[in-house]
Amino acid sequence: MYNPQGRLDRDGLIRQYVPLVQRLAHHMIAKLPANVELDDLIQAGMIGLADALSRYEASQGVQFETFATQRIRGAMLDELRDGDWLSRGSRKSQKEIEKALHKLEHQLGRSPAESEIASELNMPLAEYQSLLSRVRGTQLVYLEDIGAGHGEDDDGFLDRHVADTEADPLSVLKDQRLRQALVAAIEGLPERERYIMGMYYEQDMNLKEIAAVLGITESRVCQLHSQSIARLRAKMRSH
Repeated sequence: MYNPQGRLDRDGLIRQYVPLVQRLAHHMIAKLPANVELDDLIQAGMIGLADALSRYEASQGVQFETFATQRIRGAMLDELRDGDWLSRGSRKSQKEIEKALHKLEHQLGRSPAESEIASELNMPLAEYQSLLSRVRGTQLVYLEDIGAGHGEDDDGFLDRHVADTEADPLSVLKDQRLRQALVAAIEGLPERERYIMGMYYEQDMNLKEIAAVLGITESRVCQLHSQSIARLRAKMRSH
C-alpha cells in the first residue's frame, strides 16, 4: 500500500491491520487471568505492528501478515512479562504440580489420575482442583511453546515468540523434534483431556463451548485444561 508520492503508506497499513491486533489480543486474553486488561494487550500489539512495518522487507519471502503476527504477539508477550502478570505463588504451584506429575509418571508408568496427583501433593482432591483453576494464568501456551524452558524461573516459552525469526538449521531440526515429541505427548493424555486440547487449540473453541460439548461446567474444563498443560510440560522437560 503506497501513497500518491510512491511511499509506503504506514498510516493506511496500520489502519488495515488494527483488526489483526484486536483478534490476537482477544485470543490471548482468553488464556490469561482476569487482572490482565485487554486494552493493555492491544496497545502493546499496536507497538508490535509499528515495529513490523519498520522492519519488514518483501525480499525476505515472508508475507507481511505472517511477519506482523509474530511481531504483534511478541510485543504482547513482552508487555505481560514486564508487567509481572503471573504471581510467584502461581509459578511455584505450577512447578509443584509438574514435579508431582513427572514423579508419578515414572513410578506408575502411566498418566496419574487426579486423586493420585492430589495425594502426591498432600492435599484433598477438591483443594487440588481449586489449585488448577488458580494457576490458569500459567497457561499462556501455544502448542509450539511447550518445553522451551527448563530453568526454575525460566520463562523460555514466552521468549520463543520474541526471538530472532532467522533460525539456524540446527535450531530448525531441534524444533521439528520437539513438535514430534509434543504430538506423542498429547496422544498419551487421558482421553477427555486429549479431546479438550484438540477442541481448544485445533478447533479454536472457547471454554464455554467445550463445556457444552462435554456436558461439564466451564470451571471444570479450565481445571482439566490446566492439568493437561502441566502433564505436557512434565513430559517435555527432557526435550
